[in-house]
Amino acid sequence: MPTSASSTSSNRTEVLISLLRSESKEVKLKALREVKNQIIGNRTKKLSYIKLGAVPKILEILSSSDDSESLILIQSAATIGSFACGVDVGVKAVLDSGAFPHLIRLLSHLDDKVVDAGARSLKMIYQSKLAPKYEFHKAENMAFLLSLLNSENENVTELGASIITHSCETTAEQKALCEAGALSRLLILLKGSLNQREASLDSLAAMTENNSEVIAKFVGLNSGRALNSLTELMKDRYPRTRLLASVCLIVIDHTSPNYLQDIGIKTKLIMILIELLEEPGRVGDEVPFALANLIADKEDLQQIAFEGILLAIAELCSRLENCRARFMSMQALNLVTNALTHDCAEVRTAACICMRSVTRSVKNLSAGHYLDDMIVTPLVHLLHDQCTSVQVAALKTISNIVVDFTNRKSVFIQCGGLKDLVLLSKSMDSTLRLNSVWALRNLMFLAESSNKERIVSEITASTLTSLVCDPEPFIQEQALALVRNLVDGGISCIEHVFVEGGIIINAVGRQVRNASKSEVCIQVKIYLYS
Repeated sequence: MPTSASSTSSNRTEVLISLLRSESKEVKLKALREVKNQIIGNRTKKLSYIKLGAVPKILEILSSSDDSESLILIQSAATIGSFACGVDVGVKAVLDSGAFPHLIRLLSHLDDKVVDAGARSLKMIYQSKLAPKYEFHKAENMAFLLSLLNSENENVTELGASIITHSCETTAEQKALCEAGALSRLLILLKGSLNQREASLDSLAAMTENNSEVIAKFVGLNSGRALNSLTELMKDRYPRTRLLASVCLIVIDHTSPNYLQDIGIKTKLIMILIELLEEPGRVGDEVPFALANLIADKEDLQQIAFEGILLAIAELCSRLENCRARFMSMQALNLVTNALTHDCAEVRTAACICMRSVTRSVKNLSAGHYLDDMIVTPLVHLLHDQCTSVQVAALKTISNIVVDFTNRKSVFIQCGGLKDLVLLSKSMDSTLRLNSVWALRNLMFLAESSNKERIVSEITASTLTSLVCDPEPFIQEQALALVRNLVDGGISCIEHVFVEGGIIINAVGRQVRNASKSEVCIQVKIYLYS
């Protein structure tokens, strides 16, 4: 009977474990490498080897090898580290086997590669909450930690920082580390490699949390420029570095807000965190907690955050239909609609921008999801807003929703939206004029005859003629597109441009002769030959 793949794999696992007991160094070395390669990134394999007692056997190889057997030391340490990587069961197995002191011993080895292997394995252990905590008040422990931070080996310095992050919990421990000079060393590591920077930032957050005395000493380092080091790292190219720098600043702000009084820095913090919400994996998972800590009980920052979140959603939905679909499925449109009446003008603007992105969905436009009193009424109300930027944002959103393919345009007209658009089309502000004409153009698109009659009646032939001949070419272009949508239909639609002695058709004719902008000429030609 043929053997199954799983049976073959299980047999190989047992064979490799038996080979770890071999008297031959070459056989043990080869077995270690194969075990390591099998368990890297494979939780199932790790658990299988742990269950069969592989970890104590690997430790036996590590502990019985002398300092001259560098290859064996490196492979056994690396394999132990692989068991501890990302799996608490693996960390427990490693610690229960007694591997920790033997890995520590490797840090003083003369071969840098052995030191690296030991440091990497210990870093894997210190990613887990199960890692042993260091008692910093003991002089020998503090001396050992400082030797790690001052090492020229990158992995060793990262290990030192990881130990601080994991073990520093009390005010007394923070103070002891500070007095021993750990802060100064961590500040230097901020200028090191990516891994050193991130490990140092984690440690700084642990050392400064809820401790104004330590914060004051940190801020005073490097002739008072230490805080600038953190604000600079907010701009770093790597997302996790930006997040960790932001977390440090939030920790400082909570305990000693006098160092971060500039609202500009806090606004930047919010914007960075909101951008990082889109990051996959660990960074994106941790950002909401950092953002919540930053804005807790701070109404001014909450408003900025609300605005930023709306803009982030707008960006996500601006191009991707699947994002719009996800947004609609979460029934988040109600939250954005409520934000249209927010007290803060910036939030109202952001809500309009967000809704504009969401309403780019042809599928939802076709289903008539947006021409609803709950959405249209607050948008129409914003056309009277005291803030021009809010009015413009509302007009751009209205331009989207009135395209509607379900002939429900009367909902917008009955809400008073038509009158307001016509009024704004006469504004002295060219931006308001442009966007109101654009909205009228889209309202006219595929409108029923009865609605076309109402639109023409409200806008009047003279106003439409003025818009066709507006000093601004962009407005001329939209006005001509409005006329084109007007005549798109039967004979009764075409008759609208011949009223009052043909002032509209005459204005169009003048544009044929005088228009200098190519887009205007294109609209004229489309109108004439449609």
